[in-house]
Amino acid sequence: MKLISWNVNGLRACVRKGFLDYFKDIDADIFCVQEIKLQEGQIELDLEGYYNYWNYAEKKGYSGTAIFTKQKPLTVKYGIEMEEHDNEGRVITLEFEKFYLVNVYTPNSQRELTRLDYRMEWEDDFRAYLKELDSIKPVILCGDLNVAHKEIDLKNPKTNRKNAGFTDEERGKMTELLEAGFIDTFRYFYPDKEDAYSWWSYMRKARDRNVGWRIDYFIASERLEEHLKDAEIYSEIMGSDHCPVALEIEI
Repeated sequence: MKLISWNVNGLRACVRKGFLDYFKDIDADIFCVQEIKLQEGQIELDLEGYYNYWNYAEKKGYSGTAIFTKQKPLTVKYGIEMEEHDNEGRVITLEFEKFYLVNVYTPNSQRELTRLDYRMEWEDDFRAYLKELDSIKPVILCGDLNVAHKEIDLKNPKTNRKNAGFTDEERGKMTELLEAGFIDTFRYFYPDKEDAYSWWSYMRKARDRNVGWRIDYFIASERLEEHLKDAEIYSEIMGSDHCPVALEIEI
């Protein structure tokens, strides 16, 4: 089974830049997108053979997530059943026979860390939500988690120590999540791989110079370890300031 996750930074714009060609070529079993930046009825996609699930933000042109899956899920849930977190379209959970799939677009702490306090609340509540799911059946979490966990996960760790996405607080919450029984699948396969990034600023030709961050993840319950086959970052795929990431798993 091949799973793809991609922060498209505006799905309509990404479609104009070749999204559908990549979607058809990769032929994923499950394809998750974040930051769709649209409302219901604002796009028509020809995705033959896929079930579609959309979670739109209340604010127009902001946030939002979607999942396209070949297999129809048993259940679908939007949000994490907490009103303070569920108006930005950030989470979709699909239940399948042997696992839950959770697609997430984690809130950004923003410049000057104006949303860091909220981000900390989100992290604790979202981790509790994942642990509750994991108590029922294994979880595969994917999406833009808006944090580079270790220094190896961004080009310039020293100059970014107090910037959104690489604060001690955010990195600590990622550590807490992994210690709660989850695996960062890319680092599981490639613990020492450097210069492996999934997001680049549009400024200063950062992508051309590969001055990036790895903030897009597939996270899996530890008991799925023996089923994991590979994890990939498709840095050559354009269309967004992020690139797609992938997980191959036999389950």
